[in-house]
Amino acid sequence: MRPILFGLFAIVAVSSSSMGGAAIAADAPATAGIAIDKDKKAVSIDAKIAPRRLEHLKGELYPIEVVACWPHPKGKKAHETVVTFDVNPSDVHKALEAVGLKPGKPVRGGDVPCTGPKLNIFIEVTNADKTVKRIPIDRVLVDPKTKKPLPKSVEFRFTGSIMSQPDPEKELKVYGADLSGTLIAIYPVTDETVCQTSLTMKEEKFLKLEVLSEALPKEGTPVKLVLQAAN
Repeated sequence: MRPILFGLFAIVAVSSSSMGGAAIAADAPATAGIAIDKDKKAVSIDAKIAPRRLEHLKGELYPIEVVACWPHPKGKKAHETVVTFDVNPSDVHKALEAVGLKPGKPVRGGDVPCTGPKLNIFIEVTNADKTVKRIPIDRVLVDPKTKKPLPKSVEFRFTGSIMSQPDPEKELKVYGADLSGTLIAIYPVTDETVCQTSLTMKEEKFLKLEVLSEALPKEGTPVKLVLQAAN
């Protein structure tokens, strides 16, 4: 297969069959904003710290339900995310496959967790002195009442997205996360995503999450979102 450049790194194009039938060409163009490290089995994505209150929602604060999605107005979850990004989720899927990971299966609703290889999620912040600080996502998400962080027992998994049919009158199906713009969902409120956690809707009822603001730079700050194989 012909190599594709993601950022400064070369990866091998994957066929649509490896993505559950997603309509992604093997000769897709290079994608800026995504880099891979095959040795570390890591994918890095250009992102920004997301605003927590959006003007069109009259500044109302919603609990965090996703880690990363497209910004408003494209992103369906832009009002409840930690970071925003601008690349296609399907390109992140391809990058994760390029480092040797095989997607599992996402779920929507219910009490049965998703499947897929485990990931460690980090936010990388470049300081004024050019040093880089890597922050594990469990240190960013807290229960706003108790201030307790997201339990370390919660696993992030590479599930891949379902295929979605944007036009019910046409047979064409596309990679669902490229419609929703959701990259990492905390609860199975959507299966149009690339990654989910081991949490189910049973936990969603009593575990509400918020961003620990002092753990991150100000809203709008450019950062890197890093997805790395846990094993």
